[in-house]
Parts: sequence; C-alpha cells; structure tokens
Amino acid sequence: MEITDVIITAAHLIAGFILVFYAAKAYKKTKFTPMLYLLIGFAVLVLGGTIIEDFFGFLNNDPLEEMIAESFEIVGFIILILAVKKS
Repeated sequence: MEITDVIITAAHLIAGFILVFYAAKAYKKTKFTPMLYLLIGFAVLVLGGTIIEDFFGFLNNDPLEEMIAESFEIVGFIILILAVKKS
C-alpha cells in the first residue's frame, strides 16, 4: 500500500466518522428514527468503502473483494434511502 493510499484512506475514515459522529449526536438529541437510519447508513458506507475493502485483502481475488465492498456500499445507500423516505 502506497503512502498516498494510506493518506486517502485516513482522510476517508476521518471525514466519514465525523459524519457518523454528528449523525449519532443528532439521533441522541432528537430520538428521531430516520436519524438512526442515517447513522446506520453512513456507518455502513464508511465501513464498506474503507475497512471492509482492506479487510478482505487476504482473499487475493480482486473481483470478489470489490463485490464485497460494493455490496456494503449498496446496503448503506438503501438504508439512507429508507431514512430519507421515512422522514
């Protein structure tokens, strides 16, 4: 993994978890169920885009790794759609 990849991944995680933090803070304050869905959706997107993609590197199968990471992102987007629809 090159240094630029590490920097980009770190920036992605930091920005993503800041978003998750503020969504959690908003849910805790309002107890609004769609905000909980936003929190979960953002968390799944951040995990799918960074940690899960790197975690499955041991498979040595790029198409399978990509499919797993994209599946997490798709699930995250579906949860976000539910959040917006319920609000």
